[in-house]
Amino acid sequence: MESKNIATNRQATFDYFILERIEAGIVLDGGEVKSLRNGSVNFKESFCVTYGGELYIKNMHIAVYDKAGAFNVRESRRDRKLLLHKKEIIRLKSEIEKKGLTLVPLRLYFNKALIKMEIGLCKGKHTYDKKRSIMEKDVIREKEREIKNYQ
Repeated sequence: MESKNIATNRQATFDYFILERIEAGIVLDGGEVKSLRNGSVNFKESFCVTYGGELYIKNMHIAVYDKAGAFNVRESRRDRKLLLHKKEIIRLKSEIEKKGLTLVPLRLYFNKALIKMEIGLCKGKHTYDKKRSIMEKDVIREKEREIKNYQ
């Protein structure tokens, strides 16, 4: 599978337990695609919601492409539709309502000529979980340092 990363949401793995990863298409304008090719995207504080049986991503910032014409969208944080099968959307909506989970964008990438988004069905971490994950990373980093210095 030929895929090139555009952006990843590293903060999501720190703030959430990722239970499931789902690949979805995204509806974009031409100027937004060119802006994504330049890497001008920010996932900070973005999340997914369902309206009327459709899935949307809110608050994702894609910079306005400066060389685009007058008919291009000039709003960088508009709601963008995600493309999934209806059964998948219904299943995700029911899991979100029952279990109190959330949908968070994890990464944006090119899959051949198409732009795809990987979203995660996530459960929020408590502060003690975040502290534990920081401690685990520190322990791993310290072990790697010792191995490097030993050789």
